[in-house]
Amino acid sequence: MNIQTPIQHRRNLHQIPEPGFEEWKTQKYILDTLSRLPNTSLQIETWRTGVLVLVRGKNPKRRIGYRTDIDGLQIQEETGLPFASIHEGFMHACGHDMHMAIALGVVHRLVEHPIDDDVVVIFQPAEEGPGGARPMMESEEFARVKPDFMLALHIAPEYPVGTVATRPGILFANTSELYITLQGKGGHAAFPHRANDMVVAGAHLVTQLQTIVSRNINPLSPAVVTIGKIEGGTRQNIIAETARLEGTMRALSLDVMGRLKERVLELVAGIERGFDCTATVDFGANYRQVDNTPDLTIEFMNWLRGKDEVSLVECEEAMTGEDFGYFLSEIPGFMFWLGVDTPYGLHHSKIQPDEQAIAVAIRVVTEYLEWKSAT
Repeated sequence: MNIQTPIQHRRNLHQIPEPGFEEWKTQKYILDTLSRLPNTSLQIETWRTGVLVLVRGKNPKRRIGYRTDIDGLQIQEETGLPFASIHEGFMHACGHDMHMAIALGVVHRLVEHPIDDDVVVIFQPAEEGPGGARPMMESEEFARVKPDFMLALHIAPEYPVGTVATRPGILFANTSELYITLQGKGGHAAFPHRANDMVVAGAHLVTQLQTIVSRNINPLSPAVVTIGKIEGGTRQNIIAETARLEGTMRALSLDVMGRLKERVLELVAGIERGFDCTATVDFGANYRQVDNTPDLTIEFMNWLRGKDEVSLVECEEAMTGEDFGYFLSEIPGFMFWLGVDTPYGLHHSKIQPDEQAIAVAIRVVTEYLEWKSAT
């Protein structure tokens, strides 16, 4: 029986990042790895490119869920690692390779050392987009193994290895993509009065969008509106007929997110009237806030304080987006940060998480599951 180490799993998976709902190589790797384990206690199901693994307990009184994400990002890797991505233009730049290696290690540990309760380990696709959590939750496959409560983790570059950070209540923000297309009338740069310039309209709109947070949202309610990409025109002496703005919005409450969207639509309508153009707005993928169940999170934090080998940090909220929030909207549970000590941030082409964090996470998760199962 050839069972590789979690670090080997991480390196193998790091080489094959795939976009959301196209993680076929990744799914095959997960299934092949699981097939090498003694499977008497395992019930394995697939959903699209995801995998759900039920590890049966010795004397179950509840079912605990542990979720990992499996997709990569459309980023060209620049780490120089010997196990760098072999998929041109894609990279595991958000730690999902680490997450999967930890989850495989948790399954392996639970098979070798069964606990009383059932544990379902969920390998969820499309976390980076368009969002796999919500449709997975609505599937028949998930309904058959639905847990009573859930936990998950995410790597944190800024914390040293051996650190776990979390908090009760809101951990990650509500997020929404933002795509705006403006349509006017192109023409020769020498005759601007005969055209309708969408570069000018787009520039005005970018400036106006920045007033939403500064002038329409309570300054005590955190919110972000960022335009990260603008496209318009074809060359320097042609007035642009179209312009496209792409960005993101983030807020720590659903009400504030609703106000952000409302104000975007109002400002875009004003641009249409003011510049005699037409516009379309698409809010793209939307992720719900990660709202940690207070009593479970506090219990977990108190349990961690008794672990000498782990340092607990009660962190602040982050504007990070994570579709694990959809699971927590229906199922009690929590998420925590795992320190991986790297100078490069999430979604950076040079991020290199410290692999020693994998063993830390496997130990924390499995020991917590064993403790929780015994209580």
